[in-house]
Amino acid sequence: MRIGILCPSEIAYRRFLPALEQVDDMILAGVGVNSPYERYGEAFPEKEEITRMLERERRKADQMISGYGGRLFDSYESVVSSPDLDAVYIPLPPALHYKWAKRALESGKHVLVEKPSTITYEDSKSLVGIASGKELALHENYMFIFHDQLDAIEDIVSSGEIGDVRIYRISFGFPRRSANDFRYNPSLGGGALIDAGGYTLKYAARLLGDTAKLRYAQLNYTDEFEVDLYGSAALVNEAGVTAQIAFGMDNDYRCELEVWGSKGTLKTGRVLTAPAGYVPTMTLKKNTDVEERPLPADDAFRKSIEHFMKCMTDQVTREENYRSILKQAQLVSRFYEMAK
Repeated sequence: MRIGILCPSEIAYRRFLPALEQVDDMILAGVGVNSPYERYGEAFPEKEEITRMLERERRKADQMISGYGGRLFDSYESVVSSPDLDAVYIPLPPALHYKWAKRALESGKHVLVEKPSTITYEDSKSLVGIASGKELALHENYMFIFHDQLDAIEDIVSSGEIGDVRIYRISFGFPRRSANDFRYNPSLGGGALIDAGGYTLKYAARLLGDTAKLRYAQLNYTDEFEVDLYGSAALVNEAGVTAQIAFGMDNDYRCELEVWGSKGTLKTGRVLTAPAGYVPTMTLKKNTDVEERPLPADDAFRKSIEHFMKCMTDQVTREENYRSILKQAQLVSRFYEMAK
């Protein structure tokens, strides 16, 4: 399978390409940079700015190609319409996902899109409809879901070692990034909920199961930005088990799971972001007794790509993936409604 990258982004270079190199039967066929029209629309800046933009993007793309192969595409459209590609990876800002995922699917390409799939439930439903009609894979890259540490944690919980679960707590947040980061730009699909918050919602839904529903949702803003900077919520399933989530992108760094049980408490510190080869740990506390245990190392990004490939050929997996995308989009949509 031949895949093209739509935009020489940091995550494509730092995470996607090293993972792709470990995957059998898929190769990098090329990297696309935006054309001036795709970047600026009708509002063209001075020629010098266009030249600087193109040089900067091509320099990053050339770095990827020199290390991993493939060729340079001089526009996003040339990537999604190329007969030389089977699939497209889209690591663009969230507000651009729908447009380019739609174009790629319409051109018969399988699509791996960074989270979130789109910024609205309606757009995600539209993409799923196109993909389903053409029997194409559409995969939203929440790669942490594929990490073996999640299964190991769930095995301990289900074993009864910490007793009955009283509550799950999931926290994910990071310090403020530069002011020009897309996360703080509403026109690019910024906001803490669909960035850091999406992880916590995804994990809470996995822990609570299909009956998980939001009970409260809060988004918080400041005068500096037009997007939500942090938030919190609670989800409850039909058995009455609760997951509290908190997230933010102007916060002290935290990436934690706490499972408070009747006999003990389990805590982890890299549950959503463990890189390839990293050995995460968990702490088990049973009243005054405290024990630290290792969790499995893994390469979640590689496994996410492999899952994407399975979606290409296996109808059951592909349709389960469609449902997963829509469930996540519904939770985010419901969160926005409740937080108004």
